[in-house]
Amino acid sequence: MNNQSEFLRIQKLFEPEKDFWDKGFRLVCGIDEAGRGALAGPVVASAVVFESETFIEGIDDSKKLSAKKREKLCEEIKQKAKYFGIGIVWQARIDEINILQATFEAMQKAVSELPEKPDFLLVDGNQKPKTEIPTKTIIKGDSLCFSIACASILAKVTRDKLMENLVLREQDFYGFRQNKGYGTKFHREKITELGYSEFHRKSFKLKELTQLKLF
Repeated sequence: MNNQSEFLRIQKLFEPEKDFWDKGFRLVCGIDEAGRGALAGPVVASAVVFESETFIEGIDDSKKLSAKKREKLCEEIKQKAKYFGIGIVWQARIDEINILQATFEAMQKAVSELPEKPDFLLVDGNQKPKTEIPTKTIIKGDSLCFSIACASILAKVTRDKLMENLVLREQDFYGFRQNKGYGTKFHREKITELGYSEFHRKSFKLKELTQLKLF
């Protein structure tokens, strides 16, 4: 049996959804992204809808969970959510429209993947995509809102697998298997040594990388 404190914690995470369910919004959708701050690869967003309170032990901000725990929870979320959608925007598009707009585009794609149009959106952070659907932003929503936390897990697991698949296509010169495209010391050093790969976001101009060749 799950302990009482965990049950109460999960109940508390549902307070944002319950607020809008009580106002008559049936399909309340949580949205979050992964990869916004990476130097390479896509930004991935996820949209998750629960129609009523659902107990999934261990749900939390994806950054607080181990990779193994995230993968386990990802499967349970997919099984228990009413709907979920994934939106992916790759590095070329990020360079074309900038990372903020690419993040919004990924969120819009994720919502468009849902079988039904949501009645209300709960978005992590303090900025929201353009949409006709009523929306509320929640700062640190991945720690305060159940459906946003679930979206953060789905987005993170999906993006990590995409980055691991890039490794399978060629030698992992930049350490994508470990850093998932984020700017670790090793990753930055390899960019300085080798230049950008086709998977890097060339619009991300870091001070120490301004003289790099492209290939």
